[in-house]
Amino acid sequence: MRLSISLIFIYLSCLLTGQVPGSSPSGPVKDDPFIRHIATLPSPDESSNIGFFEKIFNFIAGYEPVVYNNPVNVSASGIENIWILNQGDGSILKYTDGDTEKATAFKKKSSPFPSIVGLCSFGKEGILFTDSKLNAVYLLSPDGKQFKLFNDTVTLQRPTGVAYSEKTGEIWIVETGAHRISVFNKNGARKKIIGKRGSGPLEFNFPTYIWMDSTGKVYIVDSMNFRVQILSSNGDYISSFGKQGDVTGTFARPRGVAVDSKGNIYVVDALFNNVQIFDTAGSLLYYFGSQGRGEYQFWMPSGIFVDKDDNIYVSDSYNGRIQIFQLLKNNQK
Repeated sequence: MRLSISLIFIYLSCLLTGQVPGSSPSGPVKDDPFIRHIATLPSPDESSNIGFFEKIFNFIAGYEPVVYNNPVNVSASGIENIWILNQGDGSILKYTDGDTEKATAFKKKSSPFPSIVGLCSFGKEGILFTDSKLNAVYLLSPDGKQFKLFNDTVTLQRPTGVAYSEKTGEIWIVETGAHRISVFNKNGARKKIIGKRGSGPLEFNFPTYIWMDSTGKVYIVDSMNFRVQILSSNGDYISSFGKQGDVTGTFARPRGVAVDSKGNIYVVDALFNNVQIFDTAGSLLYYFGSQGRGEYQFWMPSGIFVDKDDNIYVSDSYNGRIQIFQLLKNNQK
């Protein structure tokens, strides 16, 4: 059954920054044979066990507890070193060795960023992040103390997803408003533009999230074409998969995309409240998640990241948390 016309209009109205309620096919929630839940940030104890006297002390000391406020994206080098994009208050959080802190550059009471969407590691330079309303990309220093405009010579059109390749030194930026991808060098000079609006190969309809794998392939969520397009590191078309639908294996509101060490492709669907896993040919292998607030459950999830150890980080946006999973190897099942 196709999605209704009214649902499509809702989708369009909040594609870039909003969220809408949705449901998903029922999914695994306990004793999962493929994916193991290993952590939630913040932990249930950390988020709920702040006592009365601690609140009074925090007020007197002027200390403001860190809040996961609509986290929409995540990047990690491991489970003890995680960057979290807080769209709700326009900040970036850093989780290190069991503690979460707001990056110093964002500790002012009011954030200058109305719609931060994408982030990625920029190697030793720090973190790149986008703001779709300011039409710009910024660089946050490795210590989180300073940020600056990455490029002031090019005006982007609703930048959302961003990815960096240490191999090529290129930064790929999704311009949702222009239905294209802009490729920059490390110095911020635009090298080329890929795509235009349409439904064919190398054509896009409100693309959003992006991922680069270790081989250089690029995966782009072509949101309103309800598919993922796969490109070479040179920007040549390789393949695509996906279609609009309301059953697993199809997409209702595809968002984050990531790839594990085996080449399996993970796609978050915000309306299904799940993560679907596809093989390199685009065939559905497996999915996990359902709507709710427990483990393996989501409420309007968005970004996803898979680290070198196949730990999976999902931005469980409307539940105000990051859920971390582990892909089980054969000898772990």
